[in-house]
Amino acid sequence: MAGDPGEDPRLTRLDESLRRAREDEAARTGRKASVEADPGHRLGSRVLSELLGGLIGGALFGWLGDRLFGTSPWLLLLFLALGVVVAFRNIFRITSGRQ
Repeated sequence: MAGDPGEDPRLTRLDESLRRAREDEAARTGRKASVEADPGHRLGSRVLSELLGGLIGGALFGWLGDRLFGTSPWLLLLFLALGVVVAFRNIFRITSGRQ
């Protein structure tokens, strides 16, 4: 190809097509075309990930501890409860604005 290797006409046409499609979709739905996620959606996703991470992490560490020490199901229950407490503490910190 002749010319600058950074300028591919196919990519330029693709960018233009994407821009037009976003504008058409924004006009059709009456919304502003935006790539950014809604702040509420981002906060909800973060809260969900904290909750799931606490539960899954606590359960996994408890299960591994039970397998290692033969204390089934006590470490699983202990670490699962600890994971729930830590998850809710993190959720409270996120929603109160202290990150």
